[in-house]
Amino acid sequence: MARSREVARGEAGSGRLHRRGWRSGPRRLLIAVAVLVGMTMAMAGPAPATTAAQRQQQQQVTYVANQTSDNVSVIDTSTNTVVDTITVGDAPRGLAITPGGTRVYVANADSDNVSVIDTSTNTVVDTITVGDRPWAVAVSPGGTRVYVVNRDSDNVSVISTASNTVIDTITVGDDPTGVAVTPGGTRVYVANLGSDNVSVISTASNTVVDTITVGAAPVAPVVTPGGTRVYVTNAGSGSVSVISTASNTVIDTITVGAAPEGLAVTPGGTRVYVANNVSDNVSVISTASNTVIDTITVGDGPLGVAVTPGGTRVYVTNFVSGTASVISTATNTVTGTITVGTGPVGVDSGLIPD
Repeated sequence: MARSREVARGEAGSGRLHRRGWRSGPRRLLIAVAVLVGMTMAMAGPAPATTAAQRQQQQQVTYVANQTSDNVSVIDTSTNTVVDTITVGDAPRGLAITPGGTRVYVANADSDNVSVIDTSTNTVVDTITVGDRPWAVAVSPGGTRVYVVNRDSDNVSVISTASNTVIDTITVGDDPTGVAVTPGGTRVYVANLGSDNVSVISTASNTVVDTITVGAAPVAPVVTPGGTRVYVTNAGSGSVSVISTASNTVIDTITVGAAPEGLAVTPGGTRVYVANNVSDNVSVISTASNTVIDTITVGDGPLGVAVTPGGTRVYVTNFVSGTASVISTATNTVTGTITVGTGPVGVDSGLIPD
């Protein structure tokens, strides 16, 4: 089975060996394509709705984690230019902006920690040790908790943003790679690449309360703004599973491109954008019909996806190209390409205090 380009350039250069034997066998592709982000990107779920007046009082930015160059690019979305570059830990993967826009949490896969960035200065103000090979990050809607999935220790670290310390560790499935929090903050959904399922965590008890079988090699979940659906990319089966949060069952499966990775939902909840790593494009899903209504060619090796708070643009990281593609949601066309760091993966777009 052919390997994804990202694993050849990203995983091989990490200097870390995988502990599970199947990773060197036929399922190697499934490891290759699990390179979220963020997923956060986007994987923390849609940001709370903001008015146009509020957005004018804040700066709209996009943060990109560059795995190979060990830094984070800061993009001013008004000009689509990189305005700052922040050195973080080794092999940064997923990242997430807090709801208030004052902090960015970055998972560093090869240094087993999380960098905390102060958005007012774009400097690292704290570093938090977590589990083995942290991969993706999600922030609770209230901004009080950060959930970090650790691939090689098969668990989730729960960080208190008040103290920037790990206050709990939750065992999940095999090889977790993606995480999302519901808008109400009561549940956390974790995609487990190695066990082909999704763990459902209750935030009240920090325990797994359900496990949902999905497609092959699930990579990343995203929750719709209304909290009724979870969309999960399945890199091994080239599909997206649609989960009802009321029953925690799969109610639909959507065929997309080759090796789907990161995904993000628009603020209105009408569209889901999916990055297909091997086919170098983005599938646009209508949530009303759960069908692909458009396909957009982007850069080489797309991985992460983020939608701006106003919902007018989508940013897609292209690992091999070292760029971010900018998509207009009005036309579903690429309107710009931004050079970032080397090996861009995780991406999140949000509002920070001006």
